[in-house]
Amino acid sequence: MRKYFKPGVFILSTIPFLLIFYKIYFNKLGPEPVKEITHFTGEWTLIFICLTLSMTPLKRLTNLNIWISFRRMLGLFAFFYASLHLLTYVGIDYRFNLQPIIYDVLKKKYIFIGFAAWVLLLPLAITSSQMMMKLLKNNWKKLHRLIYVIAIFGALHYIWLSKTIFFRPLVYLVIILVLLALRIKIKHRNVNYG
Repeated sequence: MRKYFKPGVFILSTIPFLLIFYKIYFNKLGPEPVKEITHFTGEWTLIFICLTLSMTPLKRLTNLNIWISFRRMLGLFAFFYASLHLLTYVGIDYRFNLQPIIYDVLKKKYIFIGFAAWVLLLPLAITSSQMMMKLLKNNWKKLHRLIYVIAIFGALHYIWLSKTIFFRPLVYLVIILVLLALRIKIKHRNVNYG
């Protein structure tokens, strides 16, 4: 069953990348192309973080292990879109000019927390393989709990970027908080009922 679904999930996960590539190639990014790419890749990063976080609750709620087989792939796609988001800012917006980038990271809280989220994602991507899971043993789970912090950082990055609180960034924060609360409830229930 997994071998049929996993390629499908992979193909679906590449659609946002193909869409933005199409827009770039055919010059359909509108009057502010850099802003469009930045927002597009940033939002898809949050979507993939939410999807990754939803796999364990879905497994527990449906009693189907198949959800867990998608978790690593979705997490790696979150890292992929986060890296595109960062590269757009560093490479296209600032043309790898480090001085203003460092200034932004240190002075603007939404850039600092966004950059911190990407830095925290990096070790999760590096240690996502089965080999690293065996090598790190119990420490692997502890390390990968950073996804909870990353998710909150990502939502705050979006809210602070918006200058004033808008509906869309708040929706992501609410979804993330609900997914985290679901995990706490599930764990609590498992402790109580063994």
